[in-house]
Amino acid sequence: MEGPKEIFLKDYKLPDFYFDTVDLSFSLGEEKTIVCAKISVVPRVDGVPAPLVLDGIDLKLISVKINGNELEERDYHLDVRHLILKAPPSGSFILQTVTEVLQKNSSFEGLYKSSGNFCTQCEAEGFRKITYFQDRPDILAKYTCRIEADKSFYPVLLSNGNLIEQGDLEVKILSI
Repeated sequence: MEGPKEIFLKDYKLPDFYFDTVDLSFSLGEEKTIVCAKISVVPRVDGVPAPLVLDGIDLKLISVKINGNELEERDYHLDVRHLILKAPPSGSFILQTVTEVLQKNSSFEGLYKSSGNFCTQCEAEGFRKITYFQDRPDILAKYTCRIEADKSFYPVLLSNGNLIEQGDLEVKILSI
C-alpha cells in the first residue's frame, strides 16, 4: 500500500458536501465489529450535481442507504480506498452505511484491540478505517456514539463526550 500523499495549501479545494450530524453505533464482537453510521449530508451548493467521495480502508460494506432507500450496486462505485456515490441528491439528505470492521488491525489506526481493549485512533486519517467518510480535517460535525458489546467480554465501555444513556440490553433467547 502506498504511503500518504503530501498535500499543499495551494491545492486545497472546498468539499462538495458538508456533514451536519454523525450518529455512530458500534456493535463490538470478538470476531467482528459492525458500525452503523447515519450522516446528515448538506451539499455546499444546492442543485449542483457532484459525486460524494467517501474514504474507507479495510472495511466490508454491508449496506448503503440514502433517505432510507437501499442503493443498488450500480448507484455507487466501491474500491479498496473509496465508496463513491455517483449521483447523490442535489439537496440535503441522510446517508446510512453499515460496515464490518476488520478485527485484525495492527496499524493502530481506526478501531483496533490493544491488551484486550478496543481503542480508536482517528487522526490523521484513521477514521476511514471505522466507516466510509470524508476523512479530512475541514469536515466538522456533531457526533453521537452508541457502543454495545457482550458484558462478559467487555464489562466497561467508555467513549468521549457527554453520557446520554447507559444500561444493559435484554438477553433474547430464540427458540427454533
